[in-house]
Amino acid sequence: MAKFRRRTCIILSLFILFIFSLMMGLKVLRPNTATFGAPFGLDLLPELHQRTIHLKKNFDLKESDRINRETNTKSSKSVEITMKPSKASELNLEELPPLNYYLHVFYYSWYGNPQFDGKYIHWDHPVLEHWDPRIAKNYPQGRHNPPDDIGASFYPELGSYSSRDPSVIETHMRQMRSASIGVLALSWYPPESSDENGEPTDDLVPTILEKAHKYNLKVTFHIEPYSNRDDQNMYKNVKYIIDKYGSHPAFYRYKTKTGSALPMFYIYDSYITKPEKWANLLTTSGSHSVRNSPYDGLFIALLVEEKHKYDILQSGFDGVYTYFATNGFTYGSSHQNWASLKFFCDKYNLIFIPSVGPGYIDTSIRPWNTQNTRNRVNGKYYETALSAALQAHPSLISITSFNEWHEGTQIEKAVPKRTSNTVYLDYRPHKPGLYLELTRKWSEKYTKERATYALDPPLSVS
Repeated sequence: MAKFRRRTCIILSLFILFIFSLMMGLKVLRPNTATFGAPFGLDLLPELHQRTIHLKKNFDLKESDRINRETNTKSSKSVEITMKPSKASELNLEELPPLNYYLHVFYYSWYGNPQFDGKYIHWDHPVLEHWDPRIAKNYPQGRHNPPDDIGASFYPELGSYSSRDPSVIETHMRQMRSASIGVLALSWYPPESSDENGEPTDDLVPTILEKAHKYNLKVTFHIEPYSNRDDQNMYKNVKYIIDKYGSHPAFYRYKTKTGSALPMFYIYDSYITKPEKWANLLTTSGSHSVRNSPYDGLFIALLVEEKHKYDILQSGFDGVYTYFATNGFTYGSSHQNWASLKFFCDKYNLIFIPSVGPGYIDTSIRPWNTQNTRNRVNGKYYETALSAALQAHPSLISITSFNEWHEGTQIEKAVPKRTSNTVYLDYRPHKPGLYLELTRKWSEKYTKERATYALDPPLSVS
């Protein structure tokens, strides 16, 4: 009997050991999805009805499934949590790959706070009403109330910062350098003018140029649709920019196939000005022509609709960009159209610059615009856009954006944050620097691939 019990114990022990070994083996073999979240096929589906998570409302948050990991599954208690920047995660810049001067990122210097500006600027963005009063009445109105309630669905690692803070500018340049971005396209309004929610920022340009130069970055200008923009005052403003900033070592010039090194100007909403007006500025026979003068440059039009292609040709522009980060929102921003746009640009000797973005959500300022939300899918949406851009073999690629927080297109570091009324999106399960890391990876890939097809001479970065 004792022998039977002993044998039974041995068999039972061996069985338990076998089960334990089997479980450990399965655990080791299980696919690790921590790097990019859920399986590839599922994660590529953008969430069309992403939760609105702001504007001073309490929400009964359900447990997120894998495709919506970015939405924070936290209870709406009266608690505020903000993660602080981690210096330990900073990269050694000397160990980073070279900058890619063919990779541009749109940069905004319109943010302000009481410490540096005497008040909050842009973080307190108003909630924009829908143009249809019947729809508008279903949504809240008013302004956001920083620092805890900001006009964004994500929250910056740097908090509700001021673009006038030199340490913020330096941190931004360092982040761009870490991402191997060579050029920032600075949102620009003429002196003493600004967007309707901001303050003049032209006086910040010298500091931005200096901080950019410290990290070997270049600065180009993204000219916004300031009041009464036309061919005559555009000539004056181009002259102003080149006269005042053109001699700075961080001022960007693009070397063309003919060997000329010319300034580049992105022109936002260029289509609102008639082609014949642009032709006055951008054709050699124009009445206010910059061509073959000290103020000549490469002028890049925003292409929204397909019909804009021929207006752009008539206007005398040198290239096109697509800006919007929402795939499918416009003809230009639809990835499927980039190959044909590149073909068109090659045919007419234009520079094609597709704009890629990490996602899109502007419901903090346009709560009725959920149909244009594009879930980041833990970085997969961004990588899909970058892959589509590379397949078009473009001369340049632009990123929308470094820090357009209102539209949720930023690649700047964001952190988890919740208050009693607001639960912000974040980049978890990844670190705040996820999109900088992805940008660096694709910047290297773009550098290698571009070298196989580009015919232009090496870029002058002096």
